[in-house]
Amino acid sequence: MKLAPSILSADFSRLYDHAREVEAEADRFHWDVMDAHFVPNLTFGPPVVNALRKRLDAPFDIHLMIDDPIEYAPRFVVRPDDTITFHVESDCAPPDAIDVIRGLPARVGISMRPGTPLERIAPYLDRVDHVLVMSVEPGFGGQTFLPAALERIRALRTLLDNRPVEIAVDGGIGPDNARAVIDAGADILVAGSAVFGQSGPAAAARRLRRAATDG
Repeated sequence: MKLAPSILSADFSRLYDHAREVEAEADRFHWDVMDAHFVPNLTFGPPVVNALRKRLDAPFDIHLMIDDPIEYAPRFVVRPDDTITFHVESDCAPPDAIDVIRGLPARVGISMRPGTPLERIAPYLDRVDHVLVMSVEPGFGGQTFLPAALERIRALRTLLDNRPVEIAVDGGIGPDNARAVIDAGADILVAGSAVFGQSGPAAAARRLRRAATDG
């Protein structure tokens, strides 16, 4: 399994220092980019993400919870091992978003709200590297994990049918459910408050990884 601490739960007044505290425990960093239109919240945009991209070594997962990913994806400075994820419910045509992200170049991720049928993303699974399963309604950190996400992960694993596509899960992940999420078929745990919301974020990340792998 891989662990992707979510910067949304970090201390915004010292993002770099907070990220550096956990970088040794992170397989990648997860960035929730919100525009206050697609979801009812506003977070960081390209200037903040790009500034940290220059100073952190771990790959970035940039989750675009925005209306127009085609317009904004090229504004992020990315490396080939970074992932940009767009929502199938956004205003753009998914094939066009895939082409734009792939051409940056970056890895391509696709996501959907908890209530969106998996069939909406099925036509694009041969063209993406990463599927982000939302286990909460997108928009805010610190929410409670939706148990129905476990069956959704299992269904997605079946739908992928051995395609080399990672499954990431985002929302309400903690030591109490990490192993169940991995057992359902997830490859990547996105965790915000379970890491940055704890005293000693690096130790919290280690505890979460142990919980996911040892039960």
